[in-house]
Order: sequence, then C-alpha cells, then structure tokens
Amino acid sequence: MSQTLALLEALITRPSVTPTDAGCQDLIAERLARCGFEIERMDSGPEHFRVANLWALKRGSAGDDAPVLMFAGHTDVVPPGKLEAWTSDPFVPSYRDGRLYGRGAADMKGSVAAMVVAAEEFVVAHPEHRGSVAFLLTSDEEGPAVDGTVVCCERLRARQQRLDFCIVGEPTSVERLGDMVKNGRRGTLSGKLRVLGIQGHVAYPHLARNPVHQVAPALAELAATEWDRGNSYFPATSFQISNIHAGTGATNVIPGDVLIDFNFRFSTESTPEGLKHKVETLLKRHGLDYELAWTLGGEPFLTPVGSLSDAVSAAIAAETGLKPELSTTGGTSDGRFIAKICPQVLEFGPINATIHKVDENVPADCIDPLKNIYRRTLENLLL
Repeated sequence: MSQTLALLEALITRPSVTPTDAGCQDLIAERLARCGFEIERMDSGPEHFRVANLWALKRGSAGDDAPVLMFAGHTDVVPPGKLEAWTSDPFVPSYRDGRLYGRGAADMKGSVAAMVVAAEEFVVAHPEHRGSVAFLLTSDEEGPAVDGTVVCCERLRARQQRLDFCIVGEPTSVERLGDMVKNGRRGTLSGKLRVLGIQGHVAYPHLARNPVHQVAPALAELAATEWDRGNSYFPATSFQISNIHAGTGATNVIPGDVLIDFNFRFSTESTPEGLKHKVETLLKRHGLDYELAWTLGGEPFLTPVGSLSDAVSAAIAAETGLKPELSTTGGTSDGRFIAKICPQVLEFGPINATIHKVDENVPADCIDPLKNIYRRTLENLLL
C-alpha cells in the first residue's frame, strides 16, 4: 500500500465530526515535524466547541525573498447519519470495486493525506528548495466556521506572514481527477424576512390582513429580478427562497405573519450592500410591514489566470494528460477567508460526486496521482 493511502486510512479511522479533530492533526503534525516543519497550534473557541487548528511552516533556503505556498484544508467531517444506511462502517476504511469508502474519503481527508505526503516527498527530494511550504488545517470547516480558518488568517495577517499561493484541497473534480479546478467562489448573503399582518378568521378577511397575500407579489418580483449578468468568471447572481412558514396549522385562521428565508449566491458584479439596498427598496415599494435580518456568509473571491493556475494546470497535464477547466461554481469554502491574506487561491481535489453522502468514497487509484499533482506544483513554484 502507498504511503498516501495508508495515511488516508489512518485519518478515516478517526471520527472527526465537527468540531472534533480526533487526533488527525496530531498525526499530521508529527509527520511534518519529522521533515523540518515548524509546528504551531492555533486552537480556538469555547470549551464546549473547541476547534483544532494547525499551522506548519517549512522555510525555504532563500528566506523571505522566495514565495510561500500554503496547503489548506480541514480534518473535520460531516456526521455520517444513520449508520444502518451505510454498506460498511463509515469510520472503517473499506475497499470495494476499486474504491475506498469512508466518511471524509473525498471531503477532504483524501486531499489532506495527498498534500502531506507530497510535501514530505518534495522536502526529501529538494532539501535546498528556495520557497517555503506551509499548512493550515482546521476542524471547523463543516460547521459554523467561526473558530477555524478565519481565526488563523487573522493571526497570520497580524504577524504579517507572507503568503503567495494557496491550494485548498476541496474535492473539485467532476468525472476524472483533474478535470476541474476552482479559481474562485461566489459570495453568499442570506436574509430572514418577517412580514407582519393581522391574524383573523378566514370568513372575515376585512377584519384581518393576510401577510402571505401581501408578500406574494414582492416575492414574484424578487424571483424575476435580474441582479446582474455575471462575467467571464462568474455566472449571474442567483436569488433563491429556501423556506416559507405561516399560519397556526388551523385551516380557518388568517396568519398574523409569514417568515421567509432566502439566499443570494452573488458574483463580483454585485456587492452585499447593493443587494440589500435593492431588496429593501422593493419591499418598501410594495408597502409591506416587515422585519429583515441579514447574514453575510462570505464575499466572492477570484484568482485570475496567473502563475498558480499555470503551475497547477501544468502539474495536472503532466500527471493525467487533462487540461483542467477553471470554474467558480459550487458552494462556499474556507478559500473566502484565505483570499483576504493571499493573492492567489485555488481549490483542487478528488472527484466530488459522493461528498456528504452515505457511502462516501474515492477511486483508490486517484489518491497517489493527486499527491503527485500537488508535489509537481511545489516543484513548479518553489525550486
């Protein structure tokens, strides 16, 4: 068995459901320390939700004059759900038909294992490497993401840590390893809207005010609005309603209010402030009595074509023969925090078809090629 697969198996056996790390980072830190990495823990959060954060740095021979490439990822996983739904124990690595099954195999312990072994091989093969290699790992990516990467980035910014390139190990491949790399992500802005009415009997509507009827035209207009047209990197901004709740459960009562959850996934053509203003202007124009609370989950980030994307694409082509598509589709990632302190951030990892699902898995024969792509990228940028 390869070192990469062996490390991935060891990580899968640790049930690191957010925010628990279950010893994953200790295992990784021990390995990185053996090949010259400086290790620092940046754990954060209250005792009942303590988050494990690991920062590791292997300085290059050129010191501050050479670039720094950081591998970023998370050791936490989502809960497995009903264990009886799994074909095999989610925390026992299992092989079937050439695939390795286990929670986190794809999201994202496979990438973490590949990054660690790639760094080990790079340091051994090139002991005088000019540039520096870093790791930033957290156990709070799948959860609230309050005490994880965002806290570490603030500390790194405060100490003026140089970062030139970052590869986040999110599973980005679609059908074959290397067919897609994420060079940005859309922002996410959520709203919780409460429209107020007057509760009453359905037989006496003149004595009540139905908030569902009042808000319906506004919702139709919000759904039909073109917020922007996107650009060459991003699709157009999307508005989606996720929940609507009103009423007491009785069929003869006009509700006193209606609660609506909605979300924007927005491109760099829009801003949170601009979207908020447009929504509130529309609601006021419809004469609604409302309350609205906003939550900004993350702003969009984008890494245009440049030295990092060229290095990763060349590594993918050398290992797989593929030319990857650069994409900004999908949900959010910790890249939104890293992009504030690092000028070039890409996401690249294994096939994402089974992430968060029952029987999560990766093709076993993709893990070492993934490691090789990471190692080749280090060689392309740091020698």
